[in-house]
Amino acid sequence: MAEPIIELRQANIYQGDNLILQNVNLTIHKGEFVYLVGKTGTGKSSLLKTLYGELPLTEGEGSVAGFNLRDLDWKKVPYLRRNLGVVFQDFQLLTDRNVNENLKFVLKATGWTDERMMDEKIQDVLDKVGLKAKGFKMPFELSGGEQQRVDIARALLNSPKVILADEPTGNLDPETSDEIMNLLFQVAKDYQSAVVMASHDYIVVQKFPARMIRTERGVVSDNATISIE
Repeated sequence: MAEPIIELRQANIYQGDNLILQNVNLTIHKGEFVYLVGKTGTGKSSLLKTLYGELPLTEGEGSVAGFNLRDLDWKKVPYLRRNLGVVFQDFQLLTDRNVNENLKFVLKATGWTDERMMDEKIQDVLDKVGLKAKGFKMPFELSGGEQQRVDIARALLNSPKVILADEPTGNLDPETSDEIMNLLFQVAKDYQSAVVMASHDYIVVQKFPARMIRTERGVVSDNATISIE
């Protein structure tokens, strides 16, 4: 069995003083694809934010990519995030620079300095997502699906052990959603990255079946049956 890359044990997840999810027990392995499903407001985003260090874990135990979530402080969070890739629903690309410059910005921010190595890495991830010829395009010149591919390329820059995807197909048409889903499954396989994807799109979940974790009424249940509203 592949090694665990995310583990939570009896974890209570808070937003400020509000308990959002209680007694969370969860193990996700290297290379595994997992859906995080549930209605809006049931704690999906809070769980993701805890995994990438935006919300502190103060009760229970947790580790992500070898980092103890209870020990995280502001100095350690950037090191955790170098092992993670985050894919957003709304892409969050910098609109004042082209695709290559968007990706180079992230590399520089995570400690890369060698220009040739940065250029090679950018070409590598753009090739991976099928956008090798689009590096000099500005974000506004790309379709929604292409922008999401750039977002995934950005998430791959540091060869992450975990990819957290927050509703990555939420703004896309069905055909483009299928392309993005195929890409995410391929990434999990090729990079042996665990992919945790928050979604409430039951059509996508049915079409691309995988292990499912549900947030509901303050608890997390594993392998929930599909009835997403």
